[in-house]
Amino acid sequence: MYKLKAADWQPQHFKWQVRDNVATITLNRPERKNPLTFESYAELRDTFHRLQYAEDVRVVVVTGEGGNFCSGGDVHEIIGPLTKMDMNGLLTFTRMTGNLVKEMRTCPQPIIAAVDGVCAGAGAIVSMASDLRYATPETKTAFLFVRVGLAGCDMGACAILPRIIGHGRASELLYTGRAMSADEGLAWGYFNGLAPGDQVLKKAHDMAQSLANGPAFAHFMTKKCLHQEWNQTIEQALETEAEAQAICMQTQDFTRAYNAFVAKEKPKFEGN
Repeated sequence: MYKLKAADWQPQHFKWQVRDNVATITLNRPERKNPLTFESYAELRDTFHRLQYAEDVRVVVVTGEGGNFCSGGDVHEIIGPLTKMDMNGLLTFTRMTGNLVKEMRTCPQPIIAAVDGVCAGAGAIVSMASDLRYATPETKTAFLFVRVGLAGCDMGACAILPRIIGHGRASELLYTGRAMSADEGLAWGYFNGLAPGDQVLKKAHDMAQSLANGPAFAHFMTKKCLHQEWNQTIEQALETEAEAQAICMQTQDFTRAYNAFVAKEKPKFEGN
């Protein structure tokens, strides 16, 4: 089976660390509030794609340096050049950014966003495409595409955001481009929790480690079904889950959990 050691990867456009089966991606252009470039978009897309082959990563944490998460596409390195592109070039770009979301949603590992400060544009999309999100009270999340003359339908926002916070709330954010406060995000179910700025990454890592210590194959299957069943009927979803659960029942972790229960011990999951 084709497997990779993700701890050996050396991305050029963001920080990367793998420890105890948790990979941490840190966007690290703090002087500009961590904007994305053509190169960092592509490298993030390729990294999430390769994670399906990573044998040493069970959970991914995404965060930013310097008190901000991500300010979106770099105004000078992306927005400026886009105004000069023809339709073929523009479609190449928009499909590439959409592929980043596709790879985030289809990579097997749960993704946890640790969000602070500015979380705007493509940065808001990266947090949206994650599976769990933790923020600081100062976090401002803005799907601000309309404020630069673009539609709110960017990188899957019209499909994913309403599923998280509801159609009406998503519509308001996408039509107005206004920032969603951390308290609103928590009340609306966008954020799973809030923590002070010096604790939010730890909170995300604590959850990541808890998941990484659990039945990894089962978590992978949960993520797959959460994504796949968006477009299924209830009958199709029931069959999908019947098959998924039957497969999980063949894993050693299922047997380990049963044996631990019988022995009145805590199960030690090994991810297979």
